[in-house]
Amino acid sequence: MNPTIGIALLLTVLQVARGQKVTSLTACLVNQSLRLDCHHENTTTTPIQYEFSLTRDTKKWVLSGSNGVTRPEYSSRTKFFSKYNLKVLYLSNFTTKDEGIYTCELRLSGPNPSVSNKDVSVLRDKLVRCGGISLLIQNTSWLLLLLLSLPLLQALDFISL
Repeated sequence: MNPTIGIALLLTVLQVARGQKVTSLTACLVNQSLRLDCHHENTTTTPIQYEFSLTRDTKKWVLSGSNGVTRPEYSSRTKFFSKYNLKVLYLSNFTTKDEGIYTCELRLSGPNPSVSNKDVSVLRDKLVRCGGISLLIQNTSWLLLLLLSLPLLQALDFISL
């Protein structure tokens, strides 16, 4: 085999293998719903299959997945959203009966299939409330720029303090 082709093939395989790596899984409460945020790398054009599951008392319950096989008692309570490198699952009416270990699993199929997952242990009493990103935190540079430009705006009579 030509070494150039071998290197190109190896780089393609490595790109596919790391294109779906789960980097973090976090859990928080939004009102009475559990929110699971599954952050992952997205460096491949291959479709990524996902699965959110709950393990409780050594039993695994699939809550949502791209293969469509979910437990009926959970399917009416779940909502799934996906962005570029984030998969989000909401489980409504979260109670202590829903406590357990939640897993986000991502799979790539094809000639070199790969699987990546992360777990998070969820106890209702230990969950934090999900917080929105504050405008001040998100746009600190704009706020700083505005504060620094106040004397200039005042000097040009755009504002009066």
